[in-house]
Amino acid sequence: MRLRNKPWAEEKLKKYPQFVVPDPEKWRGHWQALFGNGNPLHIEIGTGKGRFISEMAEQHPEINFLGIEKQPSVIVSALDKLIEKNSPNVKLLNADGARLREFFAKDDVGRIYLNFSDPWPKNRHEKRRLTYRTFLQLYEDILADGGEIHLKTDNQGLFEYSLQSFSEYGLLLKNISLDLHRSDFSGNVMTEYEEKFSAQGQRIYRCEAKYRNAPGALQG
Repeated sequence: MRLRNKPWAEEKLKKYPQFVVPDPEKWRGHWQALFGNGNPLHIEIGTGKGRFISEMAEQHPEINFLGIEKQPSVIVSALDKLIEKNSPNVKLLNADGARLREFFAKDDVGRIYLNFSDPWPKNRHEKRRLTYRTFLQLYEDILADGGEIHLKTDNQGLFEYSLQSFSEYGLLLKNISLDLHRSDFSGNVMTEYEEKFSAQGQRIYRCEAKYRNAPGALQG
């Protein structure tokens, strides 16, 4: 899908530092101070237009949320949602998810959401997939013990690849769904893409992956 350029987006993002974190490196290891509480931090990599992250923040005031999106013309729509809802426990970061180590120290993050990430279907682009092993190492470097990755996608190929990648890395899998909207899973918050794809009758695939230092995870 072609991205419509919004040349004014970057300037608008700068006008709302209370929602769009301007200097994330400053908060590395101190994100709870930014939010002003001791609640856990969950991040979404590729937050898009922000429906998921804003609704999650509204439903879970006991958790801090940070949506990360590198495209200013996309994340500005997420900013509009935050301005409207004015939830105190959600912020945005206009940055590339590959730079996570610059922004987060070990134990900063409790959970990572990967929603409808680019599948990069060609074999030569495997290393760009957000569930490739180098990204799994990156996530492990910032997640707290017991941290999880929650993945949703409409792309069967990416889902199968991710399950294999998670397993080979040593992650424990649970709540695997091959057709989320026809499953008994409760508490799902949809993204804009998810609503569009499911309306077209496409399956939504979902799973949770947990690092082995976390007790109580079950293979499923």
